[in-house]
Amino acid sequence: MHSLLITGGAGFIGSNFIIHFLQNNKNYHLINFDALTYAADVSNLEEINRHARYTFVKGDITERAQVEKIFSQYEIAGVIHFAAESHVDNSIAGPEAFIKTNINGTFNLLDVARHHWMKAPFQKTERKKNNRFLHISTDEVFGSLGPTGLFTETSPYAPNSPYSASKAASDLLVRSYFHTYGLNVVTTNCSNNYGPHQHQEKLIPTIIRTALAEKPIPIYGDGLNVRDWLYVLDHVRGIELAFKKGKAGETYNIGGKNERTNNQIVQTVCSLLNELHPRKNKKPYQELITYVQDRAGHDKRYAIDASKIEKELGWKAEETFESAIRQTIKWYLKKFN
Repeated sequence: MHSLLITGGAGFIGSNFIIHFLQNNKNYHLINFDALTYAADVSNLEEINRHARYTFVKGDITERAQVEKIFSQYEIAGVIHFAAESHVDNSIAGPEAFIKTNINGTFNLLDVARHHWMKAPFQKTERKKNNRFLHISTDEVFGSLGPTGLFTETSPYAPNSPYSASKAASDLLVRSYFHTYGLNVVTTNCSNNYGPHQHQEKLIPTIIRTALAEKPIPIYGDGLNVRDWLYVLDHVRGIELAFKKGKAGETYNIGGKNERTNNQIVQTVCSLLNELHPRKNKKPYQELITYVQDRAGHDKRYAIDASKIEKELGWKAEETFESAIRQTIKWYLKKFN
């Protein structure tokens, strides 16, 4: 039985990953290490809370002593690092937390893993030679695209917010531990996720929540910002493949090939809500759409080229945007009602 450390496993992507991975991997014990900040929700994991191969530990990756204790107590054989401050608006208002968690926290995890798994640079402890550190990152580290083109694994870093800058720094720390020490690391950079368990501050849950509350649906600027939308369960399958089959030191982009403007997203969600949960006054939810002042430094377009993980690891998205957004809205209708 291998002990796998999941950081930030009570969050959106982490909780979906834990449920998926437990169901499909019988030889792993998962230790969920989460500080339970505002973005975490232990109810995301209610269905597996008493699972024999699942353990929750409340803790903070910025506290090195706590990280050391986890590695020693459970003899950690792998890390999948989700834990991060991730909301761009919050990073603009208060960037300090993003530096502390995303940079310092990632450093603690890397350095503790190095000391527990390696005797010296490029000298792995024999029974820990296959231990791996997988770092979950974002396409926002690449900055903003023009009207054409896609982010690849070799795109230059050009972060434009304190959030994306802190994630870019953490990516480079991970890279450095491979090149300097030979630590077995893999990084994945994903596009915008959506699906069950996402925090209500994010775009799609915000649209659903405000619409159901009969409040103005806020859309930044002109609503023409473009994102590549990736269903969270397709993402976690990509993470699992990268952890098991990815090449040490490599990065893999995971994207949904579903570019949509924010205007298209809000129109789609409102149309499905009109069908699935009509308003009492019978009017369309679209009349609640309200354009608000744009976010400072708002990147215009992100889009990912996922051909590397498709060709090398055999990953492909199983859901279309049309099928997954309907499932997502049905899940939130149950949650918010």
